[in-house]
Amino acid sequence: MVRNMTEGRIFRHLLSYAVPTILGNLFQLTYNAMDSIIVGRFAGKNSLAAVGTANPIMNIVLFFIIGLCMGASVLMSEFYGAGDQRRLKREVSTTLVAGIVFTIGLSILFIFLARPILVLINTPAEVIGEAQAYLRIIFAGLIFTFLYNVYASALRSVGDSVTPVRCLIVAAVLNGVLDYVMVAVFHTGAAGAAAATVMAQACSAVMCMIYVYRRVDLLRVSRKEMHVDRGLLSRTIHYSWASAMQQAVLYMGKVGVQMTVNPLGVDAMATFNAVNRVDDFAYTPQQSIGQGITVFIAQNRGAGNETRVRKGLKEGLALEVAYGIAIGAVIFLCARFLMTLFVQEEEVQIISMGSHYLTTIAFCYILPAVTNGIQGFFRGLGRMEVTLGATATQMIFRVLFSWYLAPRYGIPGIAYACLGGWLMMLVFEVPILVKQLRGKCCGKA
Repeated sequence: MVRNMTEGRIFRHLLSYAVPTILGNLFQLTYNAMDSIIVGRFAGKNSLAAVGTANPIMNIVLFFIIGLCMGASVLMSEFYGAGDQRRLKREVSTTLVAGIVFTIGLSILFIFLARPILVLINTPAEVIGEAQAYLRIIFAGLIFTFLYNVYASALRSVGDSVTPVRCLIVAAVLNGVLDYVMVAVFHTGAAGAAAATVMAQACSAVMCMIYVYRRVDLLRVSRKEMHVDRGLLSRTIHYSWASAMQQAVLYMGKVGVQMTVNPLGVDAMATFNAVNRVDDFAYTPQQSIGQGITVFIAQNRGAGNETRVRKGLKEGLALEVAYGIAIGAVIFLCARFLMTLFVQEEEVQIISMGSHYLTTIAFCYILPAVTNGIQGFFRGLGRMEVTLGATATQMIFRVLFSWYLAPRYGIPGIAYACLGGWLMMLVFEVPILVKQLRGKCCGKA
């Protein structure tokens, strides 16, 4: 359902947008979590470690695509808020054409680079073959990732966060079934899990496209309308480049952290893969609330409504903080149970290391909640350079702290490194936020 956020109760808009988005992103994460759970239980810890070491590399590439769609969606929201349907359609067309070309090139490049990158990050010999197979299959299916994300972003930009969720629910269920069949029944290991993920992503992409072309005239682009607007392409690249680089920096940082984990052995790698999955589920609602703040800010910025922009930030941050406290309590209380989802009970060392990490990180979740709210605000204003700088600051310090702490404290040292990275991120972005709020928020980016 299309939602105009330039009028009506702010908190209700944010919550109504965020809840379906949270569900959608959780189902998206279910793809990878299902891979890890089924691979860990039915293919063994080497396969689990292979998926774990491949995932940060995969995510770097995926988030170039997601960053492109995020940047374009800010412009779409702005045009929708301003009531400019002609430019909205042109932006959809420009993003589709440019994005398809970009994605195909990215797929070809990284299919060839998969093994050299795994060697570069010190992947152990016993897992590098499976990790390479996993990555190459994922990269071959990147076009489906792009198509889903571009149509989902377009729908979210006009306030419809429900339809992408429905597509992902079907795809997540399909992914779980295919994972089990490929890994547990046919014993195809990490490669089978990757194939299941690609097939499920293709399903979600097709469903989203069909919905737009049948139901949403506002976003439907005919063949005659399918062309690139050079002016909009320039703005899209400006926004998308920073968004893509932000996401890429985030996951390059995670690869840097993974490099500190790999020398600790297969048990540590398997543990880190499992706790990363839990972290992802904890962070996702924070990011979803941040996405809601972005759409709200962008629509009201397009409408020139300064008062609602400021109120949107305030109420969005309140929602973020409340969630950060709640999820920290849940993770702290359920740490051991969560680890047993990924490995058998006899893997005592992995469960112990993972439980220690989770009970430590649980106290820190309020920090990324605040940073996600601030990031959403700056994305909505079109100030992507701030979100990029803040993310780069966080990851640089997280990697530096990890290189020092992981050899001394093992996996729990990574939790301390995360805390240090988030604190430095706040040091970077809070002064910029204060300065922004002292001026005008609705000027052109």
